[in-house]
Amino acid sequence: MTNVLVVDDDFMVAKVHSRCVSAMDGFTVVGVAHSGADALRAAERLHPDLVLLDVYLPDMDGLDVLRGLRAAEERDAGRPRADALFITAARDAGIVRAALRAGALHYLIKPFHQAALREQLRHVASLQNRFNALSAQGQARQEDVDQLFGTRPPGSRELPKGLAAHTAELVERTLRAHPAGLSATECAEGGALSRVSARRYLEYFTTTGRAEVTLRYGGTGRPERRYRWVA
Repeated sequence: MTNVLVVDDDFMVAKVHSRCVSAMDGFTVVGVAHSGADALRAAERLHPDLVLLDVYLPDMDGLDVLRGLRAAEERDAGRPRADALFITAARDAGIVRAALRAGALHYLIKPFHQAALREQLRHVASLQNRFNALSAQGQARQEDVDQLFGTRPPGSRELPKGLAAHTAELVERTLRAHPAGLSATECAEGGALSRVSARRYLEYFTTTGRAEVTLRYGGTGRPERRYRWVA
């Protein structure tokens, strides 16, 4: 479960964000703060995994809040590190750059559709799963690091021999249109492809970290592989 602290000076906006978070599987809102000082006190008390953070707060800006969180984490080595996702109307390029340098996972500019927030929450869950897998693995491969940092060197997205770019784009669009996930058969039907062809592209996206696969057991007792776009 990912514990979330919502920080926004607007009470109604904070409620909207909280409802969106609470509706996501695997996420729960553990606290709401409407000022920077309240946010820092709440983070010290609640130890959230993720902070949804506005820039414009009545007593300090959100960048100072994030810097305060990082300073507190440095002072207490045993304190869990909180990730931060900015949700703000601030459009200044310098602020965006400062948020990135301070270690924010992402930066959503108001107004935005709630689907954008849900997508970022899914991204947070995906990162956590990858970090857990990496911890179990013990050592990182370069492709693991590229996925975690969201960067890949030029050419790393070139398709393997036998896969076509236009078909890969079709499968990607089909997966993106169904955020809950699809089986290979459903993906094939949605993209007017053969099941074998759809499965090849789905497995390729899974190995490159752009899709994840889960097993679902139905009435037959045999597990069905379901794929979901996460990149």
